[in-house]
Amino acid sequence: MASAFACGSSSSLFFLRSTNTPKQSSLRYPLAAKVRAESMATEKLGIKVEKNPDESKLSQLGVRQWPKWGCPPSKFPWTYSAKETCYLLEGKVKVYPDGSNDFVEFGAGDLVEFPKGMSCTWEVSVAVDKHYKFE
Repeated sequence: MASAFACGSSSSLFFLRSTNTPKQSSLRYPLAAKVRAESMATEKLGIKVEKNPDESKLSQLGVRQWPKWGCPPSKFPWTYSAKETCYLLEGKVKVYPDGSNDFVEFGAGDLVEFPKGMSCTWEVSVAVDKHYKFE
C-alpha cells in the first residue's frame, strides 16, 4: 500500500511517497497530512532573506503598518543610507551588490533586510509591491 504526504506552504507543496505496506509502516494512520514549511532565513552578500515568515512575526514587527512602495519591471542603482527591512507582497527581484557578479533573489512573501551603506543594482522582473521600514 502506498501513502503520500503533502509538505510545504500553500504556494509550494511537495509530496513524499512511501511504498511501505501497512505491516511495514510505522504510521498508525496512513492519511495525507499537510505540513507548513518552516520559515527559513539566509544571508548572502550582506542581504538577509527570510522566506515565509509567520504572520505572528509580521504582526510583531508591525509590517502591515509600514509605508508601501512599488515599481514596474525595471533595472536601477540604489544606495541604502539607512538599514531597510521590507516585506514583499508581490514581485520578483534580483539585487546585485556593487563589486559582485553574484546576486540575491527574492520575491513575494519574503522579509528582506539590507544593511546601511550598501550600494547595489535592483533588477525587477515582476512588478514589486512591498511594505518597508528604514532604521
